[in-house]
Parts: sequence; C-alpha cells; structure tokens
Amino acid sequence: MLNYKKMLIVLALSLPSVVNADEFTKADLAQWDSEFQTVVKQGRAAFTDPALGSNGVVCAQCHPNAANTHPETYPKFQKQIGKVISLWEMVNWCLRNPLEGQPLAADDPKMTALVAYITSERKGVKLEAGKH
Repeated sequence: MLNYKKMLIVLALSLPSVVNADEFTKADLAQWDSEFQTVVKQGRAAFTDPALGSNGVVCAQCHPNAANTHPETYPKFQKQIGKVISLWEMVNWCLRNPLEGQPLAADDPKMTALVAYITSERKGVKLEAGKH
C-alpha cells in the first residue's frame, strides 16, 4: 500500500510537466516556421543550381517544383539502386548520375535543404512508405 501511495504522489507531481510538454507559444511556432521556410528556400535554390553537378544539369530539369519525387513514399525499394533506401540516398543517386556531381552527407546542410524543399512541396500528402 505504501508503494502505491508513493507512486501516486510521483505521478501527481510529474503530471504538470507532461501536460505542458507540447505547449508552444505562437512566437515559438512562428520562429520555427521562419527557420524552416529559410531552409526550404535554400533547397529551392539548390534545386536549380548547376553547381551541384558537373554537367550543367539541375534537379529541376527532371523534377520541376520537385514534381515526381514522392518523398512521402520513402523509405522504399528503388530499382536503380537495388535495395530499400531513404530519400536522401535517392537525392545522392541523382547527384551522382544525372548531375554527375558528388554525393552529400545525410547531415550536410545542402542535403537538409534539398530534402526540406522536396518534402515541403508535398505538404499534406499522406505518408505511404514503400509505395510505388
């Protein structure tokens, strides 16, 4: 009985922090959205930047406005690569092949920007990992 009472006290004391865990101010949300939109703009710029490759080809030539990238379907099996991959791995395949450029690390700010732009263009689309 004593352990039960202790457990109730601990639960009661911790409840306010759980309730407030996901409460953000309007200022927080505005700041985070602003930072996200800045990265999306960087990704949009990179999507049309021939410097990502070596042959003048840009991402937007095959995917204007990030069309037909379907980020909501990753991870999925990608025939060109022969295995299940993440979106950033597909971006690297495109950088190496059509663009004849160098791959980017998953945590490279340019990769983050490219993925942010691609996914922002599909905002609101249902996630369907593995779909073709």
